[in-house]
Amino acid sequence: MGDPHGIAIVGLGVISRAYLETIGRHPGIRIVAVADLDVSRAQAVAAEFGAEALEVAAAVARPGVQTVLNLTIPAAHAQVALTAIAAGRSVYGEKPLTATLDEARQVLDAAADAGVRVGSAPDTVLGTGIQTARAAIDAGRIGRPISATATWYAPGHERWHPNPDFYYQPGGGPLLDMGPYYLTSLVQLLGPVVSVTGAASRTRDSRTIGSGPRAGEVIPVGVETHVTGVLEHEAGALSTITMSFDGVRTVAEPIEVHGELGSLILPDPNGFAGDVRLFRLGDDEWQVLPPSAGFEDGARGVGLLDFVAAAPGEERASGSVALHVLEVMTELLASAKTGTRRPIGSRPERPTLVPLTPAAVWRASS
Repeated sequence: MGDPHGIAIVGLGVISRAYLETIGRHPGIRIVAVADLDVSRAQAVAAEFGAEALEVAAAVARPGVQTVLNLTIPAAHAQVALTAIAAGRSVYGEKPLTATLDEARQVLDAAADAGVRVGSAPDTVLGTGIQTARAAIDAGRIGRPISATATWYAPGHERWHPNPDFYYQPGGGPLLDMGPYYLTSLVQLLGPVVSVTGAASRTRDSRTIGSGPRAGEVIPVGVETHVTGVLEHEAGALSTITMSFDGVRTVAEPIEVHGELGSLILPDPNGFAGDVRLFRLGDDEWQVLPPSAGFEDGARGVGLLDFVAAAPGEERASGSVALHVLEVMTELLASAKTGTRRPIGSRPERPTLVPLTPAAVWRASS
């Protein structure tokens, strides 16, 4: 058992509570400092976990901090990451890696120059849902993969989120908000993407907040709210993706993968678990596969635990995968504007499979 890994958390909004439930009292983690625009919120979290509430620059530079957990809104991801890297800290952040591809490249280049590491959510892909499907593909249970579909529809986050503005500005939209779960899953399952072709639309230029103290307020829409596209994977498979803030509901499965010998249906990649179903050529019905890989009972923050424990270059929720996913999303939107097929330049290593790891093990490791 080594010393706990020192963490500074920047951004203590809604998602931070999910992380704190996983890492707050984990024996392998020590929360050293926290920072938030809401000083009272930072002070409350600091008191709860024995940390210091500081301004961002002071929090990331606080002695004892080794990694900064960046839970700010997408527009602030790059600035916080670069501040942390300049202080010699590694960074693990929420998705997307940054709001723009240029910022992402700047962050990864700065980290390489500083000799520190970058990781990024989503870590849901490390749960038993996606990892069990990946194990089945790697074992040849569907034969050579041919195609996949990834589908998500909703009428828009303004219906439930009290401050949904950032979902409808650059760095937001259904693709950058929900796409990372699906695209990171597809990279796990089928490997990196080499080209994309996309189309997109925007049904209206404003949205009305439906809950909270701002209910009834009209906010502008500055992004495309329905995006669809085709991805060509390096190994030859074709994936079709649709992400939408304009639909009401769908009966489409979240992710399907089809091969020469069988098909897989995967659970929602915004969660860690769920049934993985297999139908092989010649079968009469779908079979549910028992969990065979992944972190059991996974929770937000398990990717950070994996990140701090991994040797350099072996992080599963890595910055290189996050940059690749951001490039895919960026080029899908560019393709939608130009009407052309767009190449993808980044080629991350496909992360290694997560062995089946009971919750009692990963929750107690350091």
